[in-house]
Amino acid sequence: MGMTGSVRRLALAAALLVMVPPAAQAQEDALREAILDYMDFATYHQGILQPQQIDRALFEQAIFVDARDASEYAQGHIPGAVNIDWRAVPREVESLPDGMIVVYCNTGTLSAQAALAARLMGHDNVVMLQGGLDGWRRDGAWHPQ
Repeated sequence: MGMTGSVRRLALAAALLVMVPPAAQAQEDALREAILDYMDFATYHQGILQPQQIDRALFEQAIFVDARDASEYAQGHIPGAVNIDWRAVPREVESLPDGMIVVYCNTGTLSAQAALAARLMGHDNVVMLQGGLDGWRRDGAWHPQ
């Protein structure tokens, strides 16, 4: 293959590179639109659960997901909670039973990211616990005996 073959391969590679960005751009545009649509219609408290709202009935119906690492979970968690690292929550949420899913961490920072990602993926049943485990311990309306 002489110079002509090399030029052809280079031209083909360049053409393929030019063709890929529009597809990637379309995906980015769709993601951007989904985020903007969510934000346009989200209410101030949408996706947030206050510790004071957790009464016995809600506690017994909800699925609690501790989004902290395994060592923190082992040191103490909301009784009955399952441990799923915050980065895995959006991927694992479909494996959980139907119903309200309450995601928490220590203070609500990591769980907010996990819950928002899951909600953006269409899981409206996922909420984050404002104040996290610390807030529930301090202000939770109900604690099991």
